[in-house]
Amino acid sequence: MAKGTQKVESTTIPPDLDEKDLAILRILQQHARATVKEIADRVLLSTTPVHERIKRMEERGVIRQYATLVNHAKVRKGLMVICYVSLKQHNKNAGSRFIRDIMDMQEVIECYNISGEFDFMLKVVAESMDAYYDFHVNKLSQADNLGHVQSVFVMGVIKETHVIV
Repeated sequence: MAKGTQKVESTTIPPDLDEKDLAILRILQQHARATVKEIADRVLLSTTPVHERIKRMEERGVIRQYATLVNHAKVRKGLMVICYVSLKQHNKNAGSRFIRDIMDMQEVIECYNISGEFDFMLKVVAESMDAYYDFHVNKLSQADNLGHVQSVFVMGVIKETHVIV
């Protein structure tokens, strides 16, 4: 892990999540707008315990947020690029500065701290090749402590999901 980066939370299921909690999570991942009543009917509980379970999972950070998934092409962001980035220096301050720079770039929709030859993997969306070129030259290349960048252009998405439970 590059120094100065944030550690990702553990992905193990907390012991206090039971099968009903997992069933509720599966429903919410597929249909975040499901009502408590709809969820209660599907998991065979009344609405009050379902509501309490959802609130508990929100408070404990199991449920981080509710989001709307957007078709990139329909909002003129049809070009997707995976950028592998290595930093010149690997100290806490240098890593933190790079992360701050990335957080301000709207084109970067995901950023992962990775192991191996590169330090980060970015998922970037742009309207066109010209727009990506502009991003690469005028934003990404200007990031502090940038070493090497390798861009891989996504030709098609085979599987994309947000469902993890």
